[in-house]
Amino acid sequence: MSDTIEKIKCLIIGSGPAGYTAGIYAARANMFPVLYQGIQPGGQLTTTNEVENWPGNPEGITGPEMMVGLQAQAQRFGTDVRDGWATKVDFSGDVFKVWINDEKELHCETVIISTGASAKYLGLPSEQHYLKMGGGVSACAVCDGFFYRNQEVVIVGAGDSACEEAHYLSKLCKKVTMLVRSEKFRASKIMEARVRKTENITILMNHDTVEVLGDDQVVTGVRALNKTTGETFDIEATGFFVAIGHTPNTDIFKDYITLDETGYIVNTPGSSRTNVEGVFVSGDAADHVYRQAITAAGTGCMAALDAERYLAAKE
Repeated sequence: MSDTIEKIKCLIIGSGPAGYTAGIYAARANMFPVLYQGIQPGGQLTTTNEVENWPGNPEGITGPEMMVGLQAQAQRFGTDVRDGWATKVDFSGDVFKVWINDEKELHCETVIISTGASAKYLGLPSEQHYLKMGGGVSACAVCDGFFYRNQEVVIVGAGDSACEEAHYLSKLCKKVTMLVRSEKFRASKIMEARVRKTENITILMNHDTVEVLGDDQVVTGVRALNKTTGETFDIEATGFFVAIGHTPNTDIFKDYITLDETGYIVNTPGSSRTNVEGVFVSGDAADHVYRQAITAAGTGCMAALDAERYLAAKE
C-alpha cells in the first residue's frame, strides 16, 4: 500500500449541522471520525445572518456562530476536522476509496455523506450582494420569514415549494407578491389553488426579476419585468425570497449510490442507510422536504449510530 493512502474508520464528507453532529456522535463512540469540511465549511447556514429556531438559543444565534460552536463541540470529542473536499469516490469494494482534492487517497471502513444541497439563485449581481450582506435575500421562508412579520415581501418561483413558502409567508407578512417567470405554475393544482385563494398573496404571471433594489445595506424593493408588455416597474419590499429549487451536492456519488430523479440520495426509510452497505447519508443530500438545521442534525446522529452498529456487526 502506498504511503500516500490513509486508513480511516469513519469518514464524514461535508460539514454543516449534519456533518458536525455525525462527528460528535461518532467521536463519542470511539470511531475516530475524520471530517472534511467541503467547499463551503459549515454549509448553507454560514450565509444565514440570524437563526432563531435552533433549540437552546432563546435569543437567537448567527449561522456562522452556530457552525463554529458545532465544529468546536465535534473537535472537543476528537473529531479530526480538516480542510478539503471529496472529488472522487470508489464504493465498489469492501474498502471505500475517497480522493480529497484529486490528490490524497483515503481507504475507509464507513462513510457518512453530509454534502448537503445548494439553493438555486437567479444569479443577479444585486441578489448576490444582498445575500452576502444578510440584508433581505433568502432561499428559506421557514428559516427567515419571522424577520419580515407585518412587512411586504416578494417571492420568485412556480413549483410546490414556492407555493408552500408563499403561503407560509402570507401568515406572517402584510403582503406577498409572487413572481412566476412563465405563463403557468409548475406546482400541483392543489398548491396553486391555495395561493390563489390567499387574499394577501398577489400573483404576477410571466414576470421576471430585473434587479433587487436597496440602500446598499438592506433590500427596499424589487424591479420586475412584465414579459408580455415589456414594462418594468418597482415593487416595494423589505425581503426577497428565492424558491426556484435546490441542487443536491451528490454528483460524485452517482456511479455507486442510488439517487432519485432530482439527484437526492435515496436512503432506506427510517434510517440513514444507502444502497451500499457501510455508506450512510445525513442532511440535505437526502432531504428535499424539510431542509432545516434541526432535521439535518437529527439525521447526522442517525448516520453515526447506524455506522457504529454496522462496524459492531462486522466484529
